[in-house]
Amino acid sequence: MTNLGKITYWNDDKGYGFIEPDRGGDRVFVHVKAFTNRSRRPAAGCVVSYNMSADSRRGVRAVRVAYMDREETSGLTIGWGFFTMIGATLFLSCVCAFGFSDTMSPVIPCVYLGASMITYFAYAKDKSAAKDGAWRTQEKTLHLFSLMGGWPGAILAQQKFRHKTKKVSFRSAFWVTVMLNCGGFAWFLMPNSVEKTVGFIDALLVTIQLSLRQIAF
Repeated sequence: MTNLGKITYWNDDKGYGFIEPDRGGDRVFVHVKAFTNRSRRPAAGCVVSYNMSADSRRGVRAVRVAYMDREETSGLTIGWGFFTMIGATLFLSCVCAFGFSDTMSPVIPCVYLGASMITYFAYAKDKSAAKDGAWRTQEKTLHLFSLMGGWPGAILAQQKFRHKTKKVSFRSAFWVTVMLNCGGFAWFLMPNSVEKTVGFIDALLVTIQLSLRQIAF
């Protein structure tokens, strides 16, 4: 028997949620593996059709779950995500342009391109693991990749795979890594930035040494 309902709760990290039946009654447990369309990520508010199967832990669970509302026809989000992807592409283009001029070493664009590729595939692997209920990549690892210059690849992967685009805490931390990386890149382009950085580190070390001597005596 086919039932209709709406997903009222969804835990994207763990890949499960609950469906509120249209006909009333108790919520029905649903796992991400039960969906017939695995290319789309479930979310609270989605209207679905489903069958029910016996479950030893929960009594019943939803199986053969299909979306009843409008399906997205593209793997890319048109809107804010689309413009962030354009911005990431322009940033990489500027970095490559600087790399082929005398402004900075060509190693820098290679680092950004390499980090972006690694980050893109890390997101793809995590998305696949989320679908299959396998071991996930830690969020702090994804943030570290972004901080090291892989954030353009992260933006492309987020929009392509519809992954990590709704969790507020993750999104906030992600944009912090983007700002820190861009700030570091801007500092690097400033005249004598390397010398200034070395001088700042030397001054900091001297201050720490003097403080330790005062504490010791």
